[in-house]
Amino acid sequence: MGPNVTVRAIETASDAQRKDLHVVLVTPKIPGNTGCIARTCAASRVPLHLVAPLGFSLDDAQLKRAGLDYWKSVCVKVHDDWDAFYAYWRELGDERGRLVAFSKFGARPHAEDGAYRPGDWLLFGAETTGLPDAAMEACKATGGVRRIPIDESHVRSLNLSVSCGIGVYEALRQLDGSPTVDE
Repeated sequence: MGPNVTVRAIETASDAQRKDLHVVLVTPKIPGNTGCIARTCAASRVPLHLVAPLGFSLDDAQLKRAGLDYWKSVCVKVHDDWDAFYAYWRELGDERGRLVAFSKFGARPHAEDGAYRPGDWLLFGAETTGLPDAAMEACKATGGVRRIPIDESHVRSLNLSVSCGIGVYEALRQLDGSPTVDE
């Protein structure tokens, strides 16, 4: 990494972490959501990137409670802001993959065949404001914007941790193929 890129790892998991998928939370506000997402990332072996400013402290009790004792099992990297994350991602060169946004305003469904490729970075925005314009533009230029369909006559949006779980496991299903069941 170049001298202008600041990344802080708060926990480093084993080498068993996947290298073909990443989760990025841009300015998350609710510690419980981030803790639950960390648990999903630990369960799926997907690295987690947190883009500041965060709406909580990394030593927040709610954050730790929601992630339980799984924090040691997920690789978490904290980036100072969107520009620092974007510089980090760009410096990965050919290894960087695409940025894929999740938004209720997405043009394509999240479960569309071929929606995900090895190396994708799944981006989720703040609970109250979504992704900033710069992140949306970067995603539109590389991997697009996906939407998880909901019936908005009853629900305005899904919880961030639920949306992330849906996105991660659909991406893994497409990357790894449908599992077969031995009979």
